Amino acid sequence: MPGLHKLRLPFVKADYTYKAKMIFQLVRSFHTSLSFRAAESSLLAKLRKKTGYTIANCKKALEMHNNDTDKAEAWLNDQAQAMGWAKATKLAGRKALQGLVAVKFDKNHGVLVELNCETDFVAKNEKFHKMVEDATSACYKFAHTNLQSKGAVTKMELDSEQLGNLSIDGKKLSEVLALFIGSVGENAVLRRAECWKANSNDVKISAYTHPAPSVASDYSAGKYGALLAYKQANDIEDRGRQLCQHIVGCSPLKIGDKDNDKPATNLDDEVCLIFQEYLLDPSYTVQEFLEENKMEVIDYIRFSCGESEETSLPGVEKQPLDTVQTLQ
Repeated sequence: MPGLHKLRLPFVKADYTYKAKMIFQLVRSFHTSLSFRAAESSLLAKLRKKTGYTIANCKKALEMHNNDTDKAEAWLNDQAQAMGWAKATKLAGRKALQGLVAVKFDKNHGVLVELNCETDFVAKNEKFHKMVEDATSACYKFAHTNLQSKGAVTKMELDSEQLGNLSIDGKKLSEVLALFIGSVGENAVLRRAECWKANSNDVKISAYTHPAPSVASDYSAGKYGALLAYKQANDIEDRGRQLCQHIVGCSPLKIGDKDNDKPATNLDDEVCLIFQEYLLDPSYTVQEFLEENKMEVIDYIRFSCGESEETSLPGVEKQPLDTVQTLQ
């Protein structure tokens, strides 16, 4: 019937319009959802890259703080710090004899630092290298600002507790270490450090680590390290680094005195620096090398990663950090 057909047309048109609107809303909702998820994914990726925490923890932090990345990061750091302290306490008794020895120096200041961990695998970790560099930088700053002038060279030995009380970027090293332990899951120890300051223009500081970096710089890290204070005439090529290399390789126990000490019968058993064959040219003794290059050794110290701790190193001042006055 023509009349009935006409009556149904508006209904068909209305039904079509309703379905079109529904489809449009669904498509818009889908695209909005995709855009929102893309934004969330971007925030998650940025937070993960910036903090290094797991994707699951980063996602949880963003959900808890309505995608506010600053608040999420702060929460993650607080959680990691708490977990790090707990893990550090739990793992504290485990032996940590692997790790790195690092140096940082200039003409008048030098530091030698040892940081230990349980395995060589962790010692090669980028986070561990960053931890060592942070500790060395904190000691270097300490050497510049907190050592009194006393004698030719001011020297101070820092133990594990004293190292932990130094700060880097507003955080104590002990806090940074706890975060590191929490992230790698094995014990790590700020073992010891030497901070030196030359107190006159004719005394120089040099340092070296082995294996040596491909390009010499004021900072390096390896399994062995040495710090040297010496005098040398300005008209001679500086040989401080080469002598440090000898000290690392030949491990002398003392400088030696040619008037009071006698060379060992067997050169392989020689413990006095001046009587040892010079590592880089065995045709010389170290004494002959020093004389030829117009050098005088004031003092030196050598670290080997994981070696037995000494209760007190000879000639090194040991005192609480708060008793050392800051130089004006």
